[in-house]
Amino acid sequence: MSDARPPDSAPPPVRTGLRGWRRAGVELAGLVVGLFLFSRLRNLAGTDVRWATENAHALQAVERGLSLDVEVAVNHWLASHPTLMVVAVLYYRLYYLPVVGVLLWVLVRHPRAYRTIRRTLIVMLFLALLVFWLVPLSPPRFALPGIIDIVAEHDPVAGKASRDLTTGQNHFSAMPSLHVAWCALGAYAAWLALRGKHPRLARLPWLLPVGMVPVVIGTGNHYVLDVAGSVLLLALSIAASASWQRHGRLQLHRPRGRNRSVG
Repeated sequence: MSDARPPDSAPPPVRTGLRGWRRAGVELAGLVVGLFLFSRLRNLAGTDVRWATENAHALQAVERGLSLDVEVAVNHWLASHPTLMVVAVLYYRLYYLPVVGVLLWVLVRHPRAYRTIRRTLIVMLFLALLVFWLVPLSPPRFALPGIIDIVAEHDPVAGKASRDLTTGQNHFSAMPSLHVAWCALGAYAAWLALRGKHPRLARLPWLLPVGMVPVVIGTGNHYVLDVAGSVLLLALSIAASASWQRHGRLQLHRPRGRNRSVG
């Protein structure tokens, strides 16, 4: 009798697990490199302060026509509530922690959903860069008189740096709000991963971008229409990602020509 183990015993799952972690590491490295390049390209845009300010005034005129010009009122209301100011600054600064956590969780535990998120992210960053280059926009804290720069005044770590125009950072990329867009992307990722087995729980992550909306407006960093631009940005990115996926499937299932054998 032979003591040989069947060929599909313990080793394959181990190798599969190692391949999974290796793939996750490659994906994570690619994400870091991509975000670094995005940040550099973003900082090269929006250097024309006058143009960005003119665009901000034009946007405010549109908001006044739509009765959406609430930025100053919301900002002053928040400034009159010290405890809420601290909460808003922490929310504004630390939002990336749950977003990164969700993306890593989806990457490791739900790779199929992550592939959808990866495509959506690529499209979202490309479209955002396009808007930053074509329509630089000064935020309310720079463009609107009477706005209190809450983050600059109440963030003890990096608050003052948010007003320093000599650091090379692009301060004139208010449209769309990437704070809202990133939170919405994280919520979308969690929703994709959870909707099958936990449909009710899948709704909970959407509270993150909803909570970010009054924060970015109240702190003087974004206009109401910036938030609308973020919603449109994610919607277009999801639609483009779905089209990209369908095109890939069509290419995969397209019949290939067969080589004829010569007799």
